[in-house]
Amino acid sequence: MSQLASCIYEGTVVHKRLTPRQHAFAYRVFALCLDVDEIDRIDQSLRFFSRGKRNILGFWDTDLGEPGPHSVGAKARRLLDHSGLGHFGARIELLCYPRILGFVFNPLSVYFCRDDAGTVGAVIYEVTNTFGERRSYVIPVPGDGAAIAQGCPKELYVSPFTGASGHYGFHCIAPSERVVVGVNFREAGQPVLKTHFRGEKRQLTDRMIARLMARYPLMTVKVFGSIHFEAARLWTKGVPIVPRHTSPTYSVSIVDRPVRDAHHA
Repeated sequence: MSQLASCIYEGTVVHKRLTPRQHAFAYRVFALCLDVDEIDRIDQSLRFFSRGKRNILGFWDTDLGEPGPHSVGAKARRLLDHSGLGHFGARIELLCYPRILGFVFNPLSVYFCRDDAGTVGAVIYEVTNTFGERRSYVIPVPGDGAAIAQGCPKELYVSPFTGASGHYGFHCIAPSERVVVGVNFREAGQPVLKTHFRGEKRQLTDRMIARLMARYPLMTVKVFGSIHFEAARLWTKGVPIVPRHTSPTYSVSIVDRPVRDAHHA
């Protein structure tokens, strides 16, 4: 088998709440970085990875993007076309958690979208909350895509401890030997949350999958459980709960002119 463009990133997720109570935690994880046009080839090449079938590691197109039978690549390219960014669909790298033994939860999936020259010209940030609601933020990348800094209004209820409105700041280093995805959240101009994932590149092989499964058994269950455990800790610290507002099962925000965010996590 020739070398795959897809890979795995192993690293650390860090969350920091700044107000009204300080609260921080971190945990080790790994994430898939999939060339969306290569997923079938990976399925055919690896024993421990399957597309649309139960396996140790799995990927289901229905777990991401708009509901429907289309492939995740087709869904992403449709968003790019509707946003006037179709020329950045030449190659799309998707950073996400896999299904592990049939379970997955992806609070944030990130699509790095490149043109024929390999330049990242758009990023799709796909946020999913624990109520099964999902929103894609499609944002063009200013500059040459080397160091990505973007921002947009928040438009999906995510946490019982943050309001419905606010502003996301994103900063990323696109997949190479490492990847960085950082998000900060501000309300009324004041910093509230900072989070980031920093990962180091690993080859996507059966041997690596077995090694990572030994290090991080039931990782996706841990991610989902950690969200609820840390929410309980915030509640015991007296952080007030914000009433939930409902959103469509799937929605999209197209950002024509991204607001560059200078407040990096």
